[in-house]
Amino acid sequence: MVYVRAGRPKTPVLYGPEERFHIGGSKILRQSASDVLTIVAAGVTLFEALKAYDQLKAAGITVRIIDLYSIAPLDRNTLVDSAQSTHGRILTVEDHYAHGGLGDAVLNAVAAEGIKVHKLAVREIPHSGKPEELVNHYGIGVRSIVEAATQFIK
Repeated sequence: MVYVRAGRPKTPVLYGPEERFHIGGSKILRQSASDVLTIVAAGVTLFEALKAYDQLKAAGITVRIIDLYSIAPLDRNTLVDSAQSTHGRILTVEDHYAHGGLGDAVLNAVAAEGIKVHKLAVREIPHSGKPEELVNHYGIGVRSIVEAATQFIK
Protein backbone atom coordinates (compact mmCIF):
# COMPACT_ATOMS: atom_id res chain seq x y z
CA MET A 1 0.00 0.00 0.00
CA VAL A 2 1.39 3.41 -0.98
CA TYR A 3 0.05 6.94 -0.61
CA VAL A 4 1.49 9.89 -2.48
CA ARG A 5 0.21 13.47 -2.30
CA ALA A 6 1.44 15.50 -5.25
CA GLY A 7 -0.16 18.90 -4.56
CA ARG A 8 1.33 20.37 -1.43
CA PRO A 9 2.64 23.73 -0.23
CA LYS A 10 6.30 24.19 0.62
CA THR A 11 6.89 22.84 4.11
CA PRO A 12 9.96 22.24 6.26
CA VAL A 13 11.59 18.83 6.13
CA LEU A 14 10.79 16.96 9.35
CA TYR A 15 12.44 13.64 8.71
CA GLY A 16 15.75 12.63 7.22
CA PRO A 17 16.17 9.99 4.53
CA GLU A 18 17.14 7.38 7.15
CA GLU A 19 13.80 7.71 9.00
CA ARG A 20 11.61 4.60 8.89
CA PHE A 21 7.82 4.65 8.68
CA HIS A 22 6.19 1.38 9.60
CA ILE A 23 2.66 0.53 8.53
CA GLY A 24 0.51 0.98 11.61
CA GLY A 25 2.93 3.42 13.24
CA SER A 26 3.01 7.04 14.31
CA LYS A 27 5.61 9.46 15.62
CA ILE A 28 5.40 11.67 18.70
CA LEU A 29 7.04 14.93 17.62
CA ARG A 30 6.54 17.03 20.75
CA GLN A 31 5.89 15.94 24.32
CA SER A 32 6.52 16.72 27.96
CA ALA A 33 5.42 15.37 31.31
CA SER A 34 3.06 18.35 31.74
CA ASP A 35 1.09 18.01 28.48
CA VAL A 36 -2.63 18.72 28.89
CA LEU A 37 -3.82 17.71 25.42
CA THR A 38 -2.77 15.42 22.58
CA ILE A 39 -3.02 16.89 19.08
CA VAL A 40 -3.07 14.34 16.26
CA ALA A 41 -2.49 15.37 12.66
CA ALA A 42 -0.96 14.16 9.41
CA GLY A 43 0.29 15.73 6.21
CA VAL A 44 -0.38 19.44 5.74
CA THR A 45 -2.20 19.81 9.06
CA LEU A 46 0.80 18.42 10.93
CA PHE A 47 2.72 21.58 10.09
CA GLU A 48 -0.22 23.68 11.31
CA ALA A 49 -0.24 21.64 14.55
CA LEU A 50 3.48 22.25 15.05
CA LYS A 51 2.96 26.01 14.64
CA ALA A 52 0.06 25.83 17.10
CA TYR A 53 2.33 23.97 19.53
CA ASP A 54 4.73 26.93 19.52
CA GLN A 55 1.92 29.42 20.14
CA LEU A 56 0.34 27.33 22.89
CA LYS A 57 3.71 26.80 24.56
CA ALA A 58 4.33 30.56 24.53
CA ALA A 59 0.96 30.94 26.30
CA GLY A 60 1.99 28.38 28.94
CA ILE A 61 -0.06 25.48 27.53
CA THR A 62 1.91 22.31 26.84
CA VAL A 63 0.54 19.85 24.33
CA ARG A 64 1.69 16.63 22.72
CA ILE A 65 1.90 16.41 18.92
CA ILE A 66 1.51 13.08 17.12
CA ASP A 67 2.16 12.54 13.42
CA LEU A 68 -0.39 9.84 12.62
CA TYR A 69 1.14 8.98 9.26
CA SER A 70 -0.59 5.57 9.17
CA ILE A 71 -4.36 5.67 9.51
CA ALA A 72 -5.12 2.11 8.43
CA PRO A 73 -3.99 0.33 10.44
CA LEU A 74 -3.81 2.81 13.28
CA ASP A 75 -1.31 3.05 16.15
CA ARG A 76 -3.96 2.64 18.86
CA ASN A 77 -1.48 2.02 21.69
CA THR A 78 0.34 5.33 21.20
CA LEU A 79 -2.96 7.20 20.94
CA VAL A 80 -4.40 5.68 24.11
CA ASP A 81 -1.15 6.08 26.08
CA SER A 82 -0.80 9.70 24.99
CA ALA A 83 -4.42 10.56 25.72
CA GLN A 84 -4.22 8.97 29.17
CA SER A 85 -1.15 11.12 29.86
CA THR A 86 -2.97 14.28 28.68
CA HIS A 87 -6.16 14.16 30.78
CA GLY A 88 -8.01 11.89 28.34
CA ARG A 89 -8.18 14.48 25.55
CA ILE A 90 -7.32 14.29 21.86
CA LEU A 91 -7.75 17.02 19.26
CA THR A 92 -7.54 15.78 15.67
CA VAL A 93 -6.79 18.04 12.72
CA GLU A 94 -7.23 16.90 9.14
CA ASP A 95 -7.55 18.28 5.62
CA HIS A 96 -10.43 15.93 4.93
CA TYR A 97 -14.15 15.85 5.59
CA ALA A 98 -15.11 15.20 9.20
CA HIS A 99 -16.77 11.94 8.19
CA GLY A 100 -14.58 8.93 7.46
CA GLY A 101 -11.15 10.44 7.95
CA LEU A 102 -8.40 10.68 10.53
CA GLY A 103 -10.69 12.04 13.26
CA ASP A 104 -13.21 9.22 12.90
CA ALA A 105 -10.41 6.64 12.85
CA VAL A 106 -8.95 8.06 16.08
CA LEU A 107 -12.38 8.30 17.74
CA ASN A 108 -13.18 4.70 16.85
CA ALA A 109 -9.82 3.53 18.18
CA VAL A 110 -10.04 5.22 21.58
CA ALA A 111 -13.78 5.52 22.34
CA ALA A 112 -13.90 2.43 24.54
CA GLU A 113 -11.30 4.03 26.84
CA GLY A 114 -13.50 7.04 27.65
CA ILE A 115 -11.17 9.43 25.84
CA LYS A 116 -12.71 12.68 24.60
CA VAL A 117 -11.98 13.48 20.95
CA HIS A 118 -12.62 16.83 19.28
CA LYS A 119 -12.27 16.89 15.49
CA LEU A 120 -11.17 19.81 13.32
CA ALA A 121 -11.94 18.95 9.70
CA VAL A 122 -13.35 20.33 6.48
CA ARG A 123 -17.09 20.77 6.98
CA GLU A 124 -18.20 22.24 3.66
CA ILE A 125 -17.58 21.64 -0.03
CA PRO A 126 -13.96 22.71 -0.64
CA HIS A 127 -12.95 25.30 -3.21
CA SER A 128 -9.67 26.18 -4.88
CA GLY A 129 -7.26 28.65 -3.39
CA LYS A 130 -3.84 29.16 -1.93
CA PRO A 131 -2.93 26.50 0.68
CA GLU A 132 -2.61 28.97 3.59
CA GLU A 133 -5.93 30.60 2.71
CA LEU A 134 -7.65 27.24 2.49
CA VAL A 135 -6.47 25.85 5.85
CA ASN A 136 -7.60 29.06 7.51
CA HIS A 137 -10.92 29.20 5.65
CA TYR A 138 -11.84 25.63 6.54
CA GLY A 139 -10.87 25.94 10.21
CA ILE A 140 -7.89 23.58 10.16
CA GLY A 141 -5.09 26.15 10.40
CA VAL A 142 -2.95 27.26 13.31
CA ARG A 143 -5.44 29.86 14.56
CA SER A 144 -8.28 27.31 14.68
CA ILE A 145 -6.07 24.73 16.38
CA VAL A 146 -5.01 27.18 19.09
CA GLU A 147 -8.63 28.27 19.67
CA ALA A 148 -9.93 24.68 19.78
CA ALA A 149 -7.13 23.53 22.08
CA THR A 150 -7.70 26.42 24.46
CA GLN A 151 -11.45 25.76 24.63
CA PHE A 152 -11.02 21.99 24.91
CA ILE A 153 -8.80 22.14 27.99
CA LYS A 154 -11.16 24.47 29.90
